[in-house]
Amino acid sequence: MLEPERVVALRRRLQALEPLELEIHDDSAAHAGHAGAAGGGHYRVRIVSPRFAGLSRVQRHRLVFAAAGDLMQRGVHALAITALAPGE
Repeated sequence: MLEPERVVALRRRLQALEPLELEIHDDSAAHAGHAGAAGGGHYRVRIVSPRFAGLSRVQRHRLVFAAAGDLMQRGVHALAITALAPGE
């Protein structure tokens, strides 16, 4: 099964964080009918990267949002993040 275009774009952007593991789940269908969810855009990300070592959860999330860039303004309505360093 092919990944939706937005998932492919998000995966491409998150490669900048040099992930050892990267899972992206499109949860948009579970949010159908929710105000502001028209067109989808609800995603869950689990990413393991050495870039997160020694960083707080907030700092890790900021790195993920920065890597996602303008996708956060066009196409991604909500992003649930699990960001881990190797061994966590």
